[in-house]
Amino acid sequence: MKITQEKLPASQIGLEIEIPAETSKNTYEKVVKEIAKTANIPGFRKGKIPRPILLQRLGSERIKAAVLEELIQDSLQEAIKQESINVLGNYQLKSDFEDLVNTYNPGESFTFKAAVDVPPEVNLGQYQGLQVKAEEILYKPEDVDKLIDERREKLATLVPVENRGAQMNDLAIIDFEGRTIGENGEEEGDILEGVEGEEYQVELSEGKFIAGFVEGIVGMNIDETKKLPLTFPEDYGQKDLAGQKVMFTITLKDLKEKELPELDDDFAQEVSEFETMTALRESLEKQYQEKALNDTQQNIQSAIVDELLKQNSIELPNTMIEEEVQNILLQTANQLQSYGMDVSQFFTREMVERMRETAKPEAIKNINTKLIIAKIAEQESISVDDEEVKNKCTEILEGLKNRNVDEDKLEKLVAYDLIAEKTLDWLQEKTQVELLPEGSLKPDEEDEENNPEETTESN
Repeated sequence: MKITQEKLPASQIGLEIEIPAETSKNTYEKVVKEIAKTANIPGFRKGKIPRPILLQRLGSERIKAAVLEELIQDSLQEAIKQESINVLGNYQLKSDFEDLVNTYNPGESFTFKAAVDVPPEVNLGQYQGLQVKAEEILYKPEDVDKLIDERREKLATLVPVENRGAQMNDLAIIDFEGRTIGENGEEEGDILEGVEGEEYQVELSEGKFIAGFVEGIVGMNIDETKKLPLTFPEDYGQKDLAGQKVMFTITLKDLKEKELPELDDDFAQEVSEFETMTALRESLEKQYQEKALNDTQQNIQSAIVDELLKQNSIELPNTMIEEEVQNILLQTANQLQSYGMDVSQFFTREMVERMRETAKPEAIKNINTKLIIAKIAEQESISVDDEEVKNKCTEILEGLKNRNVDEDKLEKLVAYDLIAEKTLDWLQEKTQVELLPEGSLKPDEEDEENNPEETTESN
């Protein structure tokens, strides 16, 4: 068997394989005998069908196709073994199969072309002496206050309000309905679908409803009815309401205010394992300070990775890309399941195809990052010992009790993560980093979508 190799784009190797006449003849005879044993032709017992009848009834093209399938499969496996090719995935037939069937003559040699994906070559560009910019995340004491306030809100007691109108931060119970506003400025038509409610609880705080809704309730007294002419935003989630002018009729049924607990040691004991407010605050301050440092570190390393991707280009085989895309989809499915969603309802065929296309850029970036970091680690002799890997795996498994885990796969992932962590730390020492204020490297807020809370909670 004669084999000719050719290097192709996208990390493929092209193979031109010439099948000797003797191999062609032997395979043809073997396949015909196997077909004769299983073929079911009326008037003949299986295995006793004369060859001319078999060829006439089944057709020579069908038999030649079966022979070629076996020849191509067997010869490719032999060629890969003979040439010591590290193959990823299955082969791709480059010759037209129909043409092969038409030109193939049993007992004669024939040639076909195929291609196989192989691991990509990683020829490193610059990776030392890089210059990057990253956002520095600073500790903000107000974050601690905000978290304490949130926990305080959860423990708030709702107290009925008497002898005053609604105020911001109250909880209002309302009946409401909305109708279209006509050209004359008057409401008209039936109640709009989705724009009505009875005994509806409204927390009177900014930013949760369309502009003017909460503000219109402020000042109302219990049993008071009020009309509010409002306009839904142009980017409202319910498209038939986007930009619509609507007259809301609102009746305040009940009103309650929040009575917040005192920020004392009793509060600390109720919301945490700490005995005093001082201890609780100190713990939260430490957590947020560590988080700020970790976030800054993550920003620096992300910037280094982005710069590495600019400096190093790798031709990736489709097999690797498709495998990583599949991993991303599986991670998405697992996350959705953890939220209690029915994955079978969400992952329709059309949705999966769209998700596969959307996931490709992320998959390509993931693969390039892994390959470049692994190559740098190899070149700089950065490694981890078995004990480190074992200890980390044990730690992870303790948190995954009662769950089936492929421990061999986990070990490989942990080994890579530990090496990547060490490699990125090493790269950071060799990189000139310019720290910038938080938010300075992010895109303009105008390009971002509006807060989804503003498009849902008034329905």
